[in-house]
Amino acid sequence: MPLARDLLHPSLEEERRKHKKKRLVQSPNSYFMDVKCPGCYKITTVFSHAQTVVLCVGCSTILCQPTGGKARLTEVVACLFIFKQWYCKAIPDSHYVVKMLV
Repeated sequence: MPLARDLLHPSLEEERRKHKKKRLVQSPNSYFMDVKCPGCYKITTVFSHAQTVVLCVGCSTILCQPTGGKARLTEVVACLFIFKQWYCKAIPDSHYVVKMLV
């Protein structure tokens, strides 16, 4: 009797719904992002699950506020931010993926 689904090749949606430690390859849900301040255009690195208010280094504008889980970007800042992704020793450089919010 064959299985109803393939355990070695799960779908992406199925993997996203699983707990971070129960995935086929463990990976965290959190990430770092570079956020550009709309006032002074300085870039600040923000953790996705930050538990404190993050201020801009240059002009002290509030960039994100904590919630129960992920930090919420302010409406002004939410137009452009960059995800930072690090890979293992195979690719030593950090890669950037630009994400636009509408």
